[in-house]
Amino acid sequence: MEPLADRKEFVEDLKKQWKTLWRERVDDRVRAEAIADKNYDLLFVERGTVIFATRKFKMLSLREILQLHGVIDVERAIGPHPSVGGWGKFIKTTIVPQQRSRNGKRVRRYFEFEEKEKQQLKKGGRGWLHIV
Repeated sequence: MEPLADRKEFVEDLKKQWKTLWRERVDDRVRAEAIADKNYDLLFVERGTVIFATRKFKMLSLREILQLHGVIDVERAIGPHPSVGGWGKFIKTTIVPQQRSRNGKRVRRYFEFEEKEKQQLKKGGRGWLHIV
C-alpha cells in the first residue's frame, strides 16, 4: 500500500487534470458535444474523446475514475453529490436551527411594525381612470 502523502498528491494531480479537461475542452455546437483537446492518461481519456453530449451518453465520473485507480477513501477525496448535500446543507439543517432558539425560546425573526394610517383614496376610491 502506498503512503498517505503519495495518495494525496496523486488525487490532487488527478483533480488538476479533471479541471483542465473541462476547462480546455472543444465545444462542438453543431453536434452539441464537448470533446477532449489532448490526452489525459490519469483520467483514461484520449484526444478526440467525447466527454459530454446531449443524447444517449454516459457522463464521465471523477468518483468512478478514482475507484478504477484503487483509491479507497473516495468520499474524502471528493465531496458528496450535491443532491446528498455538503457543507451548505449541513449548516442549514444542523447549525442554523440551533442558533434560532435561545434559552428555550424561539427568537423572533421579523419585527412587528405599526400600521400606518392609510391615506385618502384619489377620486373617492374609484381609481385613476377618468370615467364620466
